[in-house]
Amino acid sequence: MSPPTSLLASADDVRRRGLRRMRTVALALLVVAAAVYLATLDRDGFLGFVNAGAEASMVGAIADWFAVTALFRHPLRLPIPHTALIPRRKDDLGRGLQEFVGENFLAEDVVRERITSARIASRVGGWLAVEANARRVVVEVAEVAVVALGKVRDDHVEALVHEALVPRFREEPISPLLGGLLSEALRDDVHHGLVDLALEELADWLRDNPGTVQEVLGERAPWWAPDRINDRVTARIHTEIVRWVDDIRSQPRHRARLALDSLLHQLAEDLLSDDDVQQRAERLKERLLDHPAVLSSVISLWDALRRALTDSLEDPDGAVRRRLLTEVRALADRLASDEELRSRIDRRLADATVFGVERYGTEVTAVITHTIERWDGREAADRIELHVGRDLQFIRINGTLVGGLVGVVIHAVAVLLS
Repeated sequence: MSPPTSLLASADDVRRRGLRRMRTVALALLVVAAAVYLATLDRDGFLGFVNAGAEASMVGAIADWFAVTALFRHPLRLPIPHTALIPRRKDDLGRGLQEFVGENFLAEDVVRERITSARIASRVGGWLAVEANARRVVVEVAEVAVVALGKVRDDHVEALVHEALVPRFREEPISPLLGGLLSEALRDDVHHGLVDLALEELADWLRDNPGTVQEVLGERAPWWAPDRINDRVTARIHTEIVRWVDDIRSQPRHRARLALDSLLHQLAEDLLSDDDVQQRAERLKERLLDHPAVLSSVISLWDALRRALTDSLEDPDGAVRRRLLTEVRALADRLASDEELRSRIDRRLADATVFGVERYGTEVTAVITHTIERWDGREAADRIELHVGRDLQFIRINGTLVGGLVGVVIHAVAVLLS
């Protein structure tokens, strides 16, 4: 792809050729009018009308050439007053353009009407409904997310923990937060699922590792007891432990479960109301925040999470991409079927755009003034003429043609009056 400067130069070349071509056409009409005028000079009858039309055409062509040229430079390089208007008043022109754009294009009612009539939500929904577009969005989001995750270094996480999280945790009492969370969990019986999961994992581990359990128990057996007796006792203890865990798993009202519930309820109440428990919780929080393993654990957790997310995002069939695609499809379906959602999104977009225009519109339009002020007079005239000069040549062409018609009419009136 060519660099932007090359594209701009190519566009300027096209405009310059168009301007040159229209200048040639306007000049050719003037030359034709002059030639016809000379050829029909002092003729009567029909040729008199032709001569009058040619004369008026020359007057109109020259007058309009002067008018168009006077915008950009001094005609014939003569310092005639009220010529070279753009080089002399480019700053006023820039401020005028800034005010014109601000008042007519960035007015609140104009912006809101354009955003609302654009029906952006509907268009986005229709675009996302195409499977290829939905997949493209997922791919783009995944690639951007991978790049963003790669930019976050360990020292960034360390700075976040030290400069933002740790000071905040030190200021915030931990007891009310823990007590409130624990009370809510107990009220909704959330802990029962965790207890069931822990018991299930414990039971499976006990069954799969009887040798490890018996070895641990055997290390605490009396030294004087025979090994055969120790083996039978530890095996029996292992069996009873497995049976006890199974009983707890199968009985929702088991004494161990009730004891755990009572303990957790008491802990939640103490965290909210007992000063001694609260102070101990605060001291524990301070020890944890000061412990160097906390920072390393946070960094390790972040690294593991980043690797898992990156791997899933880079995998075309990964879980994250599949989930993103599902959500994009669901959004497309909602935008297609929910008129209220589309209207709400369009209103929010209009509100956001109006807010941006009100807050930053002056800075945006000021770019026009600042840019034109940086140009010198000659550069400003050349740039503006390059963009609008081709169309301005039609003024010269129209002046030549209309002048000729007016000359014929005036000559006809003169003939009739004579």
